[in-house]
Amino acid sequence: MPVTLSIKNAPDEVVAKLKARAAHNHRSLQGELMAIVTEAAARSPPAKLEDFWGFAKEIGLESPSEAVEIVREMRDSRNT
Repeated sequence: MPVTLSIKNAPDEVVAKLKARAAHNHRSLQGELMAIVTEAAARSPPAKLEDFWGFAKEIGLESPSEAVEIVREMRDSRNT
């Protein structure tokens, strides 16, 4: 069953920007908000630190200090 959501005390400038965005997309404000919420809900949750460490191990990094060294080398190579 659908649920009604509301946002209280929305700043005027935010509302104005949302209304302009809705008009640009040929939607009502309600339709634009539904599109924004639907898209946000469909996104993957943010990655966790454990996920990054698992990836680092997969590519052969043994410790966080190795990752730091790789980042430094990449940064330094861009500055030369």
